[in-house]
Amino acid sequence: MLCALIGATGMTLTACKDNPPFNKIPDFIQGDITQTSYDGINDDLLTAGLGASGLASTPAPAFADPLNPTATELRRLAIYNNYRALVDTAPGGGYGTFFGPQVGASGEGLIPGDEFIAYMAVPGTDVPVTVMAQVPDSFDPDRPCMVTAPSSGSRGIYGAIGTAGEWGLKKGCAVVYTDKGTGTGSHNLATNTAQRIDGTLTSADEPVQFRADLTDEQRADFDSVWPDRFAYKHAHSKANPEADWGLHVLQSIEFGFYVLNEKFGRELGNGETLLTINPKNTVVIASSVSNGGGSSVRAAEQDTRGLIDGVAVSEPNVNPEVDRSFTIRQGDGPVITEHSRSLLDYTTALAVYQGCANQAPAIRDDAPLNATFNPPQIGENICNSLANKGLVSGATLDDRATDALRILNEEFGIQPEQNLLAPVHFGLAVAPSISMTYANAYGRAGVEDRVCDLSLAATDSAGAVTQLAPTAEAALFSASNGIPPSAGVNIVYDVADGQPTNLPASASPSTNQLDYGLDALLCLRSLAQGSDAISGADLQGSDAELATDIAGGIAEVRASGDLQGKPTVFVTGRADAILPINHTSRPYFGLNQRVEGKKSNLRYYEILNAHHLDVLNGFPGVADRYVPLHHYYFQALDLVWANLTEKQALPPSQVVRTVPRGNITTPLAEANLPAINPAPDPADQIVFEDDQVRIPE
Repeated sequence: MLCALIGATGMTLTACKDNPPFNKIPDFIQGDITQTSYDGINDDLLTAGLGASGLASTPAPAFADPLNPTATELRRLAIYNNYRALVDTAPGGGYGTFFGPQVGASGEGLIPGDEFIAYMAVPGTDVPVTVMAQVPDSFDPDRPCMVTAPSSGSRGIYGAIGTAGEWGLKKGCAVVYTDKGTGTGSHNLATNTAQRIDGTLTSADEPVQFRADLTDEQRADFDSVWPDRFAYKHAHSKANPEADWGLHVLQSIEFGFYVLNEKFGRELGNGETLLTINPKNTVVIASSVSNGGGSSVRAAEQDTRGLIDGVAVSEPNVNPEVDRSFTIRQGDGPVITEHSRSLLDYTTALAVYQGCANQAPAIRDDAPLNATFNPPQIGENICNSLANKGLVSGATLDDRATDALRILNEEFGIQPEQNLLAPVHFGLAVAPSISMTYANAYGRAGVEDRVCDLSLAATDSAGAVTQLAPTAEAALFSASNGIPPSAGVNIVYDVADGQPTNLPASASPSTNQLDYGLDALLCLRSLAQGSDAISGADLQGSDAELATDIAGGIAEVRASGDLQGKPTVFVTGRADAILPINHTSRPYFGLNQRVEGKKSNLRYYEILNAHHLDVLNGFPGVADRYVPLHHYYFQALDLVWANLTEKQALPPSQVVRTVPRGNITTPLAEANLPAINPAPDPADQIVFEDDQVRIPE
């Protein structure tokens, strides 16, 4: 008989000790594997029973008891929030027409099937990583396929449900997810409360997503000085999870094969199970977006077992190995030589300078939502602080802000197309949050280290630290994106003038004026560049040691550019203001050409009028200018699928010239979203020639 009966809700699978590879529980799985079956009527794999209309509607699903939500309620809200965080569900933006659960499906797009969740471990750390496999009822064991869906950003296990998850489930493929060692994973240091794998809270000594590496005495001592603080898994696990993101994806694939063979394995006469589904007879596409896309790229580079057949990713967070033997040039613009900066390098620069650059005449009044999210007085204060420290020049606000913008564009390779969206991202604290989290992660710092005097806590309307509301903490699994500020937990500047204060409302000790805690941001910038951000002098003592550790952590996440000939598609928006293209997709394309040469099967499609966060397309001022990159991500998956299953050639690398709709009240049409061209005009092709990545204007 099979090693475990399949189909009972809430069942725990048991090991198959004597079966061949992929037919026994992988050694990296910790504890039980929990299975739940969904009927596609009351609940399902893709929409948690909400359907396409439920995902698009407001308000969000509520808990019957807000203090004690059930695991089912937490899952439903997590799927709702994670889907809407990445996909624009506003009317007219393409949802329900070009993408969405209902497109190409019947009714509301609910998908029945089985869901399997467990913890897994990687060598060198005991911090658990969540893995999940979803197997739709439409899965055909005679034509098996699998899609990887590592979470984007620092999101939890459902972080890629609306991207790789939707495409794979609708295709009838098994979809394997991992939170990549990030996820919510919050630890309330005052109460010792953390999340179980299903998101419910516990303070008991039992398996949880994350607890800080502190004894009870150390935690109590910390709380007595810095009360009501939180530790977060991505920032404070001391594991640098990004270094293992490729391994997490490879392990998720192995877990997926185990689940499929438990579910569909055929019995032999001796009571053993015959391996029927394996990498040789299964189409496996490594996929996802942003951090998840970067994780799948790293997995493809590290795949020594032939687990992955092809790769389709959108806006991948890749930190390519630095190879300055080639340059990048867009049209007749400047030649970019200082490409391939690390995420922490360019993000700390954005954290320091963007608040001032928001006031530059070139973007001040034209950048969408700039005035809404960025109070002009704070921007002026940041400019004044930077000028007083000798970091920008100019006698007037306009001059100083213009110089800050110049520094970002000319010295840090931020494309001008990204300028209009950078202000709203700064207003959403994207650069400060990434800078704080990744400095901690790369340096393997603990919450107790309070890098650059920053910590995490709830704050009140005045910015002062307060306890997180119990109802908010109960919902963290569903509401948090894993990288504060998020779901009521904010970044706190512990030495802000007056008292510990929410970072955006902080006055720096050196200036005594509200300047977004610029001293803290400069501290993070110093750690990233390895020298004092103001004077340029060498760092000393513990700062020097931490900067060295951070540099080592960054080296661990660099991508090799060797995709081993796998058919691969990157789609990236030219206006991406979170992962600048001159440091991610463009140089990775060049590095891959250097490493693989004529053996390369990588295609790079740069989409005009597209950016990183499609969800912003639901807002006036953004909707009229930009189109959904998500649509082209699904095209990328379709192209790789056709290449693998029908031997269709991948179109050449190219610029795709989309047409903005011009007004939020005008629905997107096919004319706005031209398809990736199988035979693009030579003037639109992206090429690598004479040691240069050449991008058409």
